[in-house]
Amino acid sequence: MAESMQDYEKELNASFRKIGEGDILTGTVIGITEDEVTLDLKYYTQGVIKVADLSNDPQFSVFEDVHEGDEIEATVVRMDDGQGNILLSRKEANEVLAWEKLQQMMDEKVTVTVRIREAVNAGVTTYLEGIRAFIPASHLALDYVEDTSAFVGKELEVRIITVDAERKKLVLSHREVAREEQIEERNHKIAMIAVGTVMEGTVESLQPYGAFVNIGNGLSGLVHVSQICEKRISSPGEVLKEGQQVKVKVTKVQDGKISLSMKALQEEMIDTQQDVELEKYQTKESASTSLGDLLSKLNLS
Repeated sequence: MAESMQDYEKELNASFRKIGEGDILTGTVIGITEDEVTLDLKYYTQGVIKVADLSNDPQFSVFEDVHEGDEIEATVVRMDDGQGNILLSRKEANEVLAWEKLQQMMDEKVTVTVRIREAVNAGVTTYLEGIRAFIPASHLALDYVEDTSAFVGKELEVRIITVDAERKKLVLSHREVAREEQIEERNHKIAMIAVGTVMEGTVESLQPYGAFVNIGNGLSGLVHVSQICEKRISSPGEVLKEGQQVKVKVTKVQDGKISLSMKALQEEMIDTQQDVELEKYQTKESASTSLGDLLSKLNLS
């Protein structure tokens, strides 16, 4: 009961707090019409936001984008709208609050989903926190994008890369998110490769220090020059050429890198051949010994 009385006292004090034009208030949506949104301000009177003062987004829909129970921050425009309510503007509050939130989102590298609104020169536009944002064509994907209009209406996961409240400049990037996803996917593929696995691949490029071999599934590994063959070579080009099909063995997987060896397979092949010859020799010796034993037991006199 004591707690209930304290809560009641807090609400009563809040309902008589001093509010003036320009103040930013937080209210809970309790009513939605095609003309306005009504807020419960925990005050002796309610707040009203006209639809035109809710968002700068031309595709904003009051019935789709606002729901009862939502909390909205808005600026006091007038203490009385003529109906005894406080007239508010979410647009004006956004001019102050949104930029602070956007800066925080950029600092924390938050990923958000936006819907592309239109294609413009060298990119596309969207809205985030009620602020018009630009995504350059170079940041729409990992690869070059020629037709930006193909993105209109699509949803993209983006990161904020520029926030400039003074110049009202907000720039987003999908490429940043896509690059991280690509790295994560590649690391997962690499983690699935076991050391000792023998694979077939194609020589992608030759470098002074070794050869990069494409082993499929979007992965490549390095065969160091010392691991190409048994004989000592000064350059991979002495025994390999780009496009050549080779067989390699995975010797190490670490820090997103795959180390390969051709030399290890050659050594294994030599060891196998030696084992086979040794087995043949032992079998021959065993056969000779068995024949000798048989002859010694015969009475030839």
